[in-house]
Amino acid sequence: MRLRRSLPAVSAAATASMTVAVLGASPAAGIAQGVAAEEGQFPFAVQLRFADTTRSDGTVYDSACSGVLISPTWVMTAGHCFHDDDGDRAGGAPAYTAVARLGTASTTDPAAGVTRSVVWVEQSGSNDVAVARLDAPVDGLTPLPLSTEEPAEGQLLSFAGWGATTSDGPWSDQLYWGQVEVGAVRSTTVAVEGHWPAPDTSACAYDSGAPYTTGGASPVLVSVESGGPVCPHRSQETTARVDVVAGWVDGVVDDLP
Repeated sequence: MRLRRSLPAVSAAATASMTVAVLGASPAAGIAQGVAAEEGQFPFAVQLRFADTTRSDGTVYDSACSGVLISPTWVMTAGHCFHDDDGDRAGGAPAYTAVARLGTASTTDPAAGVTRSVVWVEQSGSNDVAVARLDAPVDGLTPLPLSTEEPAEGQLLSFAGWGATTSDGPWSDQLYWGQVEVGAVRSTTVAVEGHWPAPDTSACAYDSGAPYTTGGASPVLVSVESGGPVCPHRSQETTARVDVVAGWVDGVVDDLP
């Protein structure tokens, strides 16, 4: 299973040149075979940007993940988005600069939305989930409630992320979304498959932590993106169940709605 955090480990110079080449060809787009989100459609969606991340060999790189606002000061994402120099999941104060951007469907305008710094991370001991504390509350945006019920096979979920359209592409400056169908429910994960707008609609690089939600006027958070095959694909994608960590989150997040 490929984690969705970042590009393969290459030098910072190689990553930069590849990103420039892709951006020069066409605008970046998130979620393979997805649809551009409208402003206000997913107000809880978060883009996480990481700068000066250090590898065990001393080289540094920039990366990104997706996430979801679950309280005025906390964001949920994939646990592997926060890690040490060896790539192992880590909690506490991030070892690198971590910035959250939310309240917008496009980051092309630097003034759009809200920007906060991540100051503390708590890692779940049950699955690939972490919660990240922001340096200040976010006003005017409604956090997404957590599901406390087990997902069901055949259930349709929406997901929104800031990832690439291919596994080696750059992260997106536009929020994209799509729908998936629950293919299997396991003890701590949910396997999902592309449903709309195409059978191979799927998460991609930098979509780690992207929220999978129920539909309707009052959506709830069912799971977050963890990893899967090279995108786009028609195979099952692995997401981390939220209901199994809801109690843990309630004990960590001090301003959960």
